[in-house]
Amino acid sequence: MTHPAAVSSDAGTSSDFCDVTEMAGEPISSEQLERLCHRYFWAAEYCRGKDVVELACGTGPGLGVLSRAARGFDAGDFSAEMVERVRRHYGERVRAQRFDAQGMPYPDHSRDVIIIFEALYYLPDVGAFFRECRRVLRPGGRLLIATANKDLADFNASPHSHRYLGVAELHRELAAEGFAVHCFGYLDVGTVSFRQKLLRPVKQFAVAAGLMPKTMRGKQLLKRLVFGQPVPMPAELTEAMRPAGIEATLAMLPPGQADQRHKVIYCEATLPA
Repeated sequence: MTHPAAVSSDAGTSSDFCDVTEMAGEPISSEQLERLCHRYFWAAEYCRGKDVVELACGTGPGLGVLSRAARGFDAGDFSAEMVERVRRHYGERVRAQRFDAQGMPYPDHSRDVIIIFEALYYLPDVGAFFRECRRVLRPGGRLLIATANKDLADFNASPHSHRYLGVAELHRELAAEGFAVHCFGYLDVGTVSFRQKLLRPVKQFAVAAGLMPKTMRGKQLLKRLVFGQPVPMPAELTEAMRPAGIEATLAMLPPGQADQRHKVIYCEATLPA
């Protein structure tokens, strides 16, 4: 699932990302909902008693989960449309601002956790973003990333994306900025449904031939074919949606090696204390 990213205004891409973002009430696949719940409840454990900000928050389905765990919580997005949607839904529960992730409006060493989910690839300069995170985070602070795995054979890049980082790139580029890095794989392709296994080669061919749909409507039709009956996109995740055994569903990935087994890569990058 894609979220609108906080990007520079001169990035040459859409400024609202509505064409690549699922809105509350719109149909999504059951796997998309599973992935959404998994990453936010995973991150919430890092947020307990901490000062936290989620960047590129989109319409904010996980903001309630994060804000309940955190001591202090902010959300940000470059898209004015997404920020307004967050404000309408959460009101005073969450402070949402429009800003560029590569220039956050926070003092040096003022946050414990920075979160960016399914949006790193929209940033024009990932290196500048990592340096900005190093500035804003306190000693021992963490950057949490979830991103689509570019190293799968049937990987399909999102419109407006700049560059995807796999396990090897995340380790190398974050380590260069002084972070200690751990990557985890989620959703092993060997455990997906028979329908998905049957259709993955078809998807791989469609990606190679440039036949994948670009519009949200086209993607919804394709997801219905692959994943079956859709479910509504929630405006906000609830505690009842918490997955069981989150840690048991994550596989530690060796540094410096491309992972070709998992759909999603999680990254925990920590500054020295």
